[in-house]
Amino acid sequence: MAKITYIEHDGKEHVIEVKPGQSVMEGAVKNNIPGIDADCGGACACATCHVYVDDAWADKTGKASVMEESMLDFANDLQPTSRLSCQIIVSDALDGLIIRMPENQH
Repeated sequence: MAKITYIEHDGKEHVIEVKPGQSVMEGAVKNNIPGIDADCGGACACATCHVYVDDAWADKTGKASVMEESMLDFANDLQPTSRLSCQIIVSDALDGLIIRMPENQH
């Protein structure tokens, strides 16, 4: 299990354990973490699971695919570390990952 810290826009933190193989989005949805809507259920067909990966973790989460980059065009307030949480697959190497949520997903 990897511990992931999800930080809401207002600064409230949620630390949960997520099974390897699940996405960061699945971990949030299954644990009722506010701020990740995931309207498409993880199909990379919307941008409602947009998150900011902490700078220290950006290299470890990998680069966005071409499809993910095109979906990020629909997200608000993009930053250099913007990702869709449905596309970040949890592994033991991501133990300690820090994710921040934007103010809104629409």
